[in-house]
Amino acid sequence: MTDRDRRRAARRVDTFRCASCRLDVSLDAPGTTHRNHCPNCLTSRHVDQRRPGDRAADCGARMEPIAVSVRGDGEWILIHRCTGCDALSANRTAGDDNPLLLVRTAVRPLVMTPFPLEVLGQL
Repeated sequence: MTDRDRRRAARRVDTFRCASCRLDVSLDAPGTTHRNHCPNCLTSRHVDQRRPGDRAADCGARMEPIAVSVRGDGEWILIHRCTGCDALSANRTAGDDNPLLLVRTAVRPLVMTPFPLEVLGQL
């Protein structure tokens, strides 16, 4: 095994490559013990089925961030939808997640309403 092969093997253990932006992402994340999405673009991969880290999902497709939910204690939760099977998952945000993309995801329903905003004035 060459030095290059050893470095690649070591990198696979503590990092993953984002399926969307191709960033090499560390598994260490401030504020959570299971990093499962890219802090740069918030994209994930459908690998877990019932609990974080179980790697039981057969799909493996990209999961796109579609919404943000807020827990009672104020913690933000990122909602992902699988591009392969439409499954939804809720994931804790990490301290190094891109704050602009988090806020953009949170306000998306206000910007892209399913009805014309003028309807509200008629109520």
